[in-house]
Amino acid sequence: MVRQATIDDLELIVPLFDAYRQFYRQPPDLELARSFLLDRFRHHESVIFLALNSGGAAVGFTQLYPSFSSASARRIYILNDLFVTPEARRQKVGEALLQAAAEWGRRMGAVRLTLSTALDNATAQALYESNGWKRDQVFCSYSLPIEP
Repeated sequence: MVRQATIDDLELIVPLFDAYRQFYRQPPDLELARSFLLDRFRHHESVIFLALNSGGAAVGFTQLYPSFSSASARRIYILNDLFVTPEARRQKVGEALLQAAAEWGRRMGAVRLTLSTALDNATAQALYESNGWKRDQVFCSYSLPIEP
């Protein structure tokens, strides 16, 4: 089952978010994960969908950040995070999370969802493409690291 998470789900999401960060080579830090997510909930800065198995255990999440497309003058959502626990992979959990995100975007009148993934994350790329996501062939992405 996939549902929109609330602040009451914080303790279910924290270990998933921490594992997601570790996947991207960040050190484990449950307190950092808790603080970051709590700020997102308190300030209504993201939408999180939570996947639960039949026993009610949290097995995955996706987090969307709102943004805008100036060219289309409409809202977009950045699907910034998607994580499924290793034991729940290949059970359509990722697909269910993607579908929930797409439905949310439709309900909110978004023109599109967008995401980025590591160039070597072929598993994620296959999941996205099999669910209708298109690899950008027009634009190059750049980022500017800002040091504190």
